[in-house]
Amino acid sequence: MVFIKRFFRLVVMSLGVTVMALVGNSRTLAITSFARQTGLPCSSCHTIPPELTPFGRTFKLNGYTLTGLPQITAKPARQEAGLSLSRYMPIAAFIQFSNAGTKRPQPGTENWNFEFPQSASLFLAGAMSDHVGSFIQVTYDAQADHFSWDNTDVRYANRRTFAGKDLVYGVTFNNNPTVEDLWNDTPTWGFPWVTPNQTPTPMAGTLIEGGLAQDVAGLGGYAMWNDHLYGAATIYRSEHIGSPQPNTGTGFGINIRGAAPYWRLAWQQTMGNNYLEVGTYGMHVASSPGAITGPEDFFTDVAADAQYERILPSLNNNTISIHTTYVHESTNLEATYGLGSASFPHHDLSTFKLDGTYHFQNKYGATAGYFTTWGTTDPVLYAPNAVVPLAGSANGDPKSNGYILQFAYWPWQNIDFTAQYTGYLTFNGGSTNYDGAGRNASDNNAAYFTAWFIF
Repeated sequence: MVFIKRFFRLVVMSLGVTVMALVGNSRTLAITSFARQTGLPCSSCHTIPPELTPFGRTFKLNGYTLTGLPQITAKPARQEAGLSLSRYMPIAAFIQFSNAGTKRPQPGTENWNFEFPQSASLFLAGAMSDHVGSFIQVTYDAQADHFSWDNTDVRYANRRTFAGKDLVYGVTFNNNPTVEDLWNDTPTWGFPWVTPNQTPTPMAGTLIEGGLAQDVAGLGGYAMWNDHLYGAATIYRSEHIGSPQPNTGTGFGINIRGAAPYWRLAWQQTMGNNYLEVGTYGMHVASSPGAITGPEDFFTDVAADAQYERILPSLNNNTISIHTTYVHESTNLEATYGLGSASFPHHDLSTFKLDGTYHFQNKYGATAGYFTTWGTTDPVLYAPNAVVPLAGSANGDPKSNGYILQFAYWPWQNIDFTAQYTGYLTFNGGSTNYDGAGRNASDNNAAYFTAWFIF
């Protein structure tokens, strides 16, 4: 009850701030191979790319398998497997260019750098058979100067009747907790969908919010009953792409011991022009830092989330969408403490995010978001950074909060131009001189301009 009360109190406190400033866009990518496969425009699945419409959520739920393309088929027989294969390879490509700068330059670096490109991706995304589909992404990072495995979700999906109602069920194999989720209020697909990779970001974050992304492999199941009740569960193991196999754990801060369970429950309801989803998700991880044996750290993340959408028929069917999530992480860092990297074992860390978007049909999006992180003060775990002072904390407090304003324009559904501004009220535990070297939180305020093309 304390968890639920805290979540809704934060929603009420922040909702007014976000709605009054309602300006940007929600963004996962609208994959063009899905458009080619279905014969439908990107706007069928996205309010404006990337936020999923009800049809987009249904398409993902059913394993990315809906198709309007001609198929190569063979009927199954007793001693012969069947075949249902698209005549065309479901491939898409993405490229992104950007420029970003901070209010005060980072010491010893040039401000306002162009990245041409910031990133580029290839996708194998579409139906593999009647019941199997994929979203597979590999991405080139300009700063790392190489391609690497990115978000991946391969699904089997089917349907039947249960208790007189429709039941869609399936299996997912993926590499990032929450990547398989249907909503835009969980970490993988939550706002902001595009961010600069050359501006400072706060040091503290919960494990479920990207701490395991592309570093694990998970196998799980999911089901949606009566188009209302959704449940999912996945078991994850460390994968460590790029390291020798079998895994030794050397050099990795997180090495999952045994298996890490992830769970998800959600309820969705459409009421005329209104749509509401409320849910909860979480994960428990036991890990040995730098090894696969020895003392363990334990992470337990529990979260609540909600998503609201409203169509405005009197305003040319413009839409409003609001997303929020609250994550509380409890940790027992016995291994980290034993290594001298924490002052004591037990810590708590919480994050809260709220964003709202006004969609001008499928061409413009204006978004405002608020974010905050707070938790246990530890001057060793959240220590000053001698090499890059602005990345550390002078007082060991993980608190950071701020806002994001964003405006996006889509001249075509596969081309995006975005302007984004991030303002920090607190950064790594302070608003002034947070790093002990004279840098203020607002010095890290960042403007970001990006253009992306997907084809």
